Amino acid sequence: MRDRSLGGLRAHVIQRRMPHAANLITMLAASFGLALIFGFVAARLHLPALVGYLVAGVLLGPATPGFVADAQMASQLADVGVMLLMFGVGLHFSIDDLLAVRKIAAPGALVGIAVATSLGAALATYWGWALPGALVFGLSLSVASTVVLLKALESRGIVDSANGRIAVGWLVVEDLVMVLVLVMLPALAPSHAAASADPPSRSMIVTLAITLAQVGGFIAFMLIAGRRLFPWLLWHVAKTGSRELFTLCVVAAAIGIAFGSAALFGVSFTLGAFFAGLVIRESEFSQRAAAQTLPLQDAFCVLFFVSVGMLFDPQVLATQPLNVLATVAVIMFGKPLAAATLVLVYGYPVRTALTVSVSLAQIGEFSFILAALGMALGVLPKDAQSLILAGSVISIALNPVLFAALGPIERRLLRQPGFASRRQVAESPLAELPAETERRFLSNQVVLVGWGRVGKHIAGALAQAQVPYVVAEENREYVETLRARGIPAVWGDATEAAVLIQAHIAHAIALVIATPETLHARKIIEIARALNPAIQVVVRSHNAEEAALLEREGAGTIFVGETELATSMTRHLLQLMR
Repeated sequence: MRDRSLGGLRAHVIQRRMPHAANLITMLAASFGLALIFGFVAARLHLPALVGYLVAGVLLGPATPGFVADAQMASQLADVGVMLLMFGVGLHFSIDDLLAVRKIAAPGALVGIAVATSLGAALATYWGWALPGALVFGLSLSVASTVVLLKALESRGIVDSANGRIAVGWLVVEDLVMVLVLVMLPALAPSHAAASADPPSRSMIVTLAITLAQVGGFIAFMLIAGRRLFPWLLWHVAKTGSRELFTLCVVAAAIGIAFGSAALFGVSFTLGAFFAGLVIRESEFSQRAAAQTLPLQDAFCVLFFVSVGMLFDPQVLATQPLNVLATVAVIMFGKPLAAATLVLVYGYPVRTALTVSVSLAQIGEFSFILAALGMALGVLPKDAQSLILAGSVISIALNPVLFAALGPIERRLLRQPGFASRRQVAESPLAELPAETERRFLSNQVVLVGWGRVGKHIAGALAQAQVPYVVAEENREYVETLRARGIPAVWGDATEAAVLIQAHIAHAIALVIATPETLHARKIIEIARALNPAIQVVVRSHNAEEAALLEREGAGTIFVGETELATSMTRHLLQLMR
């Protein structure tokens, strides 16, 4: 009797739970299956795979006939993907990288938000919306999607480049601003304040001060305590030798810190996960952590694009076509033009201005959160959410097309007299070596392109061996720091002859390309050999296929990270066996 009772109870529990489990499994199966099919079709049509993911989401959403997936469940799973993705970015994005771009990222993000908010608010006011709703609408159009930006940068291998670091730093500042906006928005909503049974007792200034203190407290905690605690935890888990435990520790840290940052400090999940990656980067296992979470990032990021498609109602394209076009214009032209203008004003090259502006020419997760909060507070009309979603889907689908057009746009702009002078910023003192630079740096020196993790290690070894070298780097703040330390450095894009000339490539004995942007390696080598036919070339490469292509073209000596690691380990092992 006891066994029967237990069996009946177990069956009853399973039966009660089955609908929820079935919903989750059905949603995952339908999402991944359709995403695979339409992603493959998009790739065959030479379109970005994410366009297929968005189409899959539209078909699974309530706006189209047939099966309707659970959009709320898909959105929550997509949030996990966003957290894991930002965690991965933090693992590769050091605090020094973040501080190095603060002079352009902070003012740029603030100006971009102000411009997009003003344009969106003006547009909504023209449509007859009240001012609070117009401002929320403008703010929703002002913040770019983390997932879309990182996927675009990763697909081109430029996350670790100078331009990629500027774009990511820009987005981090945008996210910080949006955290403040989300906290302050209820206080700025008069209808909500009047209807609330427990109206806010603090003034807006006090609320803002508390929010700033919470964000500052979180950042301080992560940079002071987190930098010691989490690498220590990762070390002890790794010592168990269990791959499963190590992966579990990494995922638990990413999601746990993200949740804790939101619950305790009021910081967004994405920012919490980003700072979790930053502090765990201090551990020697950071590369392993990044590699083992990559499959999870990819899988959950697909759900993000599918969930965006689920929210989209294609009917808005027929009922409000002009409003949709105006919204897309603000997202894809208004804010990017403001960003490009500011980057050029700061003296950066055209390529940097275009890369940053195209990176920001889309909106995503924060826009949906702002729109949902505006709807809940009663300040945003119902049409606004449809327009924001339409703008998001269209801008996300077209963003890879803009990235593909970067090269032709840059070449066309540089043919114009007004932009030709910005091919390189020769008017900047950082683009030329100081006249007082010692002559020992200008003969038989090594020209080192890129001051990233690899470049710093090479520079350290050269300095220890007392080999002179000159650094060519696109990040202006890095060049300023290097010169303050007495290291010869030239600011600019090494694919331009002027930069290599200023690095005195004609008198160099070797050229080392340590930048992750090896797509431009061939052009750099071509210029270097035209100026110095006898120069020795050493190139960093990411994979064997890329290395084989460079070797066939006679690029020089190519080093592949995984191959060199295996060679060093084998050499050490053979020495032990002797």
